Amino acid sequence: MDKRAFFIQGDSLLLPVNTPDSQIESGLLFELSKYFKNPDIFDAPELDNSSDMISVVSVPPTTVLPENWKTIPVRSILSMFSASGGNPNRIVRACHIAQWRWSSRFCGTCGAKNEDVPMQTQRICPKCGRTEFPRICPAAIILITDDKNRILLAHNKRFKARVYSHISGFNEAGETLEETVVREIREEVNIEVKDIVYIKSQPWPFPSSLMLGFKARYSSGTIKPDGDEIEDAKWFTKDDLPDLPGEGSLSRHLINSWLNGTL
Repeated sequence: MDKRAFFIQGDSLLLPVNTPDSQIESGLLFELSKYFKNPDIFDAPELDNSSDMISVVSVPPTTVLPENWKTIPVRSILSMFSASGGNPNRIVRACHIAQWRWSSRFCGTCGAKNEDVPMQTQRICPKCGRTEFPRICPAAIILITDDKNRILLAHNKRFKARVYSHISGFNEAGETLEETVVREIREEVNIEVKDIVYIKSQPWPFPSSLMLGFKARYSSGTIKPDGDEIEDAKWFTKDDLPDLPGEGSLSRHLINSWLNGTL
C-alpha cells in the first residue's frame, strides 16, 4: 500500500485543491512531500496500543504553498466531520504534534538542538539531557444555566461578529479545575456559580490545549463583562439564541446537550 501522510502547516491541513472531502480522513500520498522544501517529516505513534503510526509532513509557517494547493483550518474539519460522521482524531493529533515539534526544535534549558527519540513523541537534548514531550494546557469551558432554564453566553473579542459561546479559561499552576471554573467566571462576567460538574473533554490544538467541559448553575451576582476579553454577556432562552460556535467543538456539544435536555 502506498504510504499516506497528513500535511500540516500551523493549525491547518494542506491539500491539493482538487482533493475530494472523502480522502481527507486518510491523508495524502506521501510522495507529494517532494513539492515542499525541507519539511519536518515524522511518524507519531497511534494511541490505540497498536504498532501503527501517523505519518506527518509538517511545513514551516513561512513556506509559500505550491500552485493549486490550499489550506483548510483544522477547526473547519471538526465541523465537517461532525456533519459527515468522520473521525478527526488522527488529524487533530497530527496537528498538535506538528506544532509542538516546531516549537521544541531547541532545548529550553541550554539552547542546543534537540534530537528525536525513535518511535516516541519525545525529544531529548544531547547536551544537558532535558527531555520534552508535547505540551498540553488544560482549559475549562463552562455551560452556565440559571433557575429560569436560561444559558449564559458571552461574546469574546476574538470571536467573529455576533458569535457567542461559553466562558472558558486556562487552568493556573496550583489550581484545581473547579477553582478555575469559579475564578474564570468571576473574572470575566462577575457572577458566582455552584453545583459544578465535569461533563467531557476534547483535544484542542489551537494551540496545545485540552478543553475540559463543565456545567454549573448561577448562584449570585450581576453580569458585568470584564471589557478586556469579554465584550458582552447575556442570558439566552432556547428559542432566542445568538450565532453559535461551529459543530464539532466541545462548546457546541455543551449547547446542543442543553438544548435537547441531556444537560
